[in-house]
Amino acid sequence: MVPTDRLSASPLPASYRYVEAWGMNAGHLGRVLEPRSVTEVVAAFELARAEGVTLGPRGAGNSYGDASLNSVGHVLDLRGLDRILSWDAETGIADLEAGVTIEALWKRSLPDGWWPAVVPGTMFPTVGGLAAMNAHGKNDYRVGSFGDQILEIDLVLPSGEVRTCDRERHPALFHAAVGGLGLLGCVSRVKVRTKRVHSGELWVRAISVRNLREALEEMEARRDCADYLVGWLDGFAGGDGLGRGLLHEGRHLAEGEDDTPERSLSVAHQELADSILGFPKSQLWRVLRLLNHDPGMRLVNALKHHSGRLEALGDRQRWTHAAFSFLLDYVPNWKWSYGRRGRRGLIQFQAFVPHEAAGEVFAGLLADARSADCVPYLAVLKRHRPGPFLLTHALDGWSLALDFKVTPQRRATLWGVTERLTDRVLEARGRFYFAKDSLLRPGDVRRFLPPDALAAFAELKRELDPEHLLQTDLSRRALGDVCDPQEPCSA
Repeated sequence: MVPTDRLSASPLPASYRYVEAWGMNAGHLGRVLEPRSVTEVVAAFELARAEGVTLGPRGAGNSYGDASLNSVGHVLDLRGLDRILSWDAETGIADLEAGVTIEALWKRSLPDGWWPAVVPGTMFPTVGGLAAMNAHGKNDYRVGSFGDQILEIDLVLPSGEVRTCDRERHPALFHAAVGGLGLLGCVSRVKVRTKRVHSGELWVRAISVRNLREALEEMEARRDCADYLVGWLDGFAGGDGLGRGLLHEGRHLAEGEDDTPERSLSVAHQELADSILGFPKSQLWRVLRLLNHDPGMRLVNALKHHSGRLEALGDRQRWTHAAFSFLLDYVPNWKWSYGRRGRRGLIQFQAFVPHEAAGEVFAGLLADARSADCVPYLAVLKRHRPGPFLLTHALDGWSLALDFKVTPQRRATLWGVTERLTDRVLEARGRFYFAKDSLLRPGDVRRFLPPDALAAFAELKRELDPEHLLQTDLSRRALGDVCDPQEPCSA
């Protein structure tokens, strides 16, 4: 650990604090450097080099696992680079520093009739983090990932050089850095396109499904005409009801369908309510905690299934973009209901499987989890398309995201179960998404990422970061042979 007096001599803003995975299942005490400019990012590299420590880039810390942790070095917190450099209301192109959040972007763009083309399930991540992890949304099958919307990025390399990359300038680096986990250079700027919208609301239709097969069939039948598709599945259901759940189909309003677009496009119209049925949202996690155990979540899932059947009987409804896109943000800190620290929290196991194998593999995942008495409390189904990025999770197929509760008592069992689930996915030529991962090993990664992709990434790592200054707990755990200078960089 670097002594406090050595760091305090640096002009860089810094703090010593506990840094946590979003799923609260991992964390560490450490030095956090907090640059507010590219100059200070360069200074952070110089400081790390002088002190012989590594740097782990971090945005808003919304990755479920250890993607933004660095327990053996300093953490580079990039939220201070938070300026909107330019916004073009005619083209919908935003030029942003890496620390700008999706929330700040949509609040700037929506009043002019534009919405971010791809958003994750929460509005709080930074655009730099979304670029580094190549995040996806409920429309991945239609428009691709966040990386597909990026026009160019700036990378601060460990040498101090700032390199602008796009599909024509340094294309190999562009396709490696987007989704490259921040390991080749620090993303400092992102130029991104947004989507023209004619209303601040969407048409949303609910579809109740009796099992996994029906869920896959319904979503596949609707993907050519729906702008967004997402499915919730009941992880507790078995037998003929395995994978039962509720789908939501979202469609943009056409020009002229909204009688009062100025009202619906306003930020005020999008703001999520402060209470639900008169109860302060900020305290709802305490109520959820009373139900955060197997019997309680079995009840919650059953109630959601039956209420969803009633919802599906009704006509389509109008939802705001924020309500549809960021549903979980309705309950601030809902994850706290899982317990905090002390080897508690949650992990998400998100498997990406080719279209033709999805039904069999996902049924196997749900059945395996139930038989091991490690039932996922939340299960989310999405459709995807392939992507051009080097370390991509994307494929022509589906993803199933399973949220598992972590406790000291079940931790070892859960880790063993997820190893078996991982093997099932890899045997079907599936993939994984690093932003959600807590458990992958180098051998697993080599089974789903092509050898030539790993070799190309390793070569760029040797060229741009020969001292291996950029490291995270995830890179050492899952990409050790690419990112650990003590081991050979070979795919």
